[in-house]
Amino acid sequence: MTVARHTLLAAAYDSLRAAVLDGSLAPGSRVTVRPLAEQLGLSPTPIKTALAALEREGFLVAVPHRGYFVPEVSTDDLLELYELREAVDGIAARRAASAADHTRIADQLARLVTRQRRAVAADNLRSYGDLDLAFHRLIWEASGSRRLMPIAENLVGQVRLGNRFSAQAPGRLPVALDEHEAILTAIREGDPRAAERHIRRHVRAASLALRRYLRASGVAGRAGR
Repeated sequence: MTVARHTLLAAAYDSLRAAVLDGSLAPGSRVTVRPLAEQLGLSPTPIKTALAALEREGFLVAVPHRGYFVPEVSTDDLLELYELREAVDGIAARRAASAADHTRIADQLARLVTRQRRAVAADNLRSYGDLDLAFHRLIWEASGSRRLMPIAENLVGQVRLGNRFSAQAPGRLPVALDEHEAILTAIREGDPRAAERHIRRHVRAASLALRRYLRASGVAGRAGR
């Protein structure tokens, strides 16, 4: 029974998260339990639990007495997010390159980059986004910092939402992959300064690509629209 409940919750969570990230649930839209339960063929219980989990991770916002809504992320919100990412990822990469098992960490990062290249070749942005988050999360975990990880994890949902836009910038993905290669090479060589320098440049470049994309798309104010 426990396994069955867990499976239903996972199905509800995965479906709802995917709908937010691919735009099926549009920014600003209200997310209600009954229509989702009917659409997904699930009971209300796993839907409610999944909505609460997504709210904790930043994929949804809860409005008292009104329910859950897909967040409308402003351009300023996204740019601030990348500024925070630059600081957090810089610290994490520096510590990862100093770790005793830095070569093993680099091997894991290299496997993720290989899978990312396949996703880009297949024009699979969703898969690329998941792998991009896995790449950065691995570096966060490799930092070995108990204080850094909770901060980084609080950014996960917002990082993923922001990545949906930056990944759409023309020509960004091949460059981002080369930047990932430079980061993992610095970690493999055990060079903390280079690792921090490369990952800060990488996050900053993503921020600039996002800014250019939103400006070219004529998006002002709320980037989620």
